Amino acid sequence: MTVLVASDLDRTLIYSAAALGLTMPDPVAPRLLCVEVHESKPLSFMTETASALLAELTADPAVVFVPTTTRTRKQYQRIRFPGRPAQYAICANGGQLLVDGVPDRDWRRQVAARLAEECAPLEEVHGHLLATADPAWLRKARVAEDLFAYLVVERALVPEEWVKALAEWAEGRGWTVSLQGRKIYAVPRPLTKSAAMHEVARRTGASTTLAAGDSLLDADLLLAADAAWRPGHGELADAGWTAPTVTPLATAGVLAGEEIVRAFGRAVAQEGVRPGGELGTLGA
Repeated sequence: MTVLVASDLDRTLIYSAAALGLTMPDPVAPRLLCVEVHESKPLSFMTETASALLAELTADPAVVFVPTTTRTRKQYQRIRFPGRPAQYAICANGGQLLVDGVPDRDWRRQVAARLAEECAPLEEVHGHLLATADPAWLRKARVAEDLFAYLVVERALVPEEWVKALAEWAEGRGWTVSLQGRKIYAVPRPLTKSAAMHEVARRTGASTTLAAGDSLLDADLLLAADAAWRPGHGELADAGWTAPTVTPLATAGVLAGEEIVRAFGRAVAQEGVRPGGELGTLGA
């Protein structure tokens, strides 16, 4: 029996210093492990407990851990997870499927063909973002993997009406909009994490799929899994979004990441991958 565990990364499994959400007194705050360094500075963290649980989860050959992210390949490859290296990784919101760190060309061709058929071109959407964004709050504009576009903004200054108008404009062109932290994403609707997860499940013969995520761009992934979790923060939590197979957690911040890894461990144990074993005990 093979269990596929597909987890979003930022603000689900790993957390920047700004997203840690540590509300307890400093002397009782959890110990943290840095899992990403950027420009010689620590960038992303897990609790040490979450790290140990993830290492044990991925040590079992019957568990296929699939990091699943909107990050580009370059951004993803900065992360150093504990435990066995992931054979598969989903980047660019499903646009890139990495196999042992190498992009799968057949998958990319399939994605490109579908986007060309169903969506307005990237150039049109990127041009609209640049034309309508206000320099007063726009800090950067980027195109990721020639698949989607995003803006880095001063979020407090961005009018809600602008975001709503952008979402309405994009919807009519086959695109979706997501606001995550200081980034506003414009992503083709067919570009989904769930499609890539299904492909990995097909290749690995996974009998069960588990997932976690916090944003609008993760909703399709959570719905596609046999069981899924969302933390008590993020776009989905703010909207009160859930589904019959999705467990909404009350915990927010980096401790939510720890709770998610525990939930994965419990679910794997229930599937009989390691009945009665250490994973079931640690994940309880």
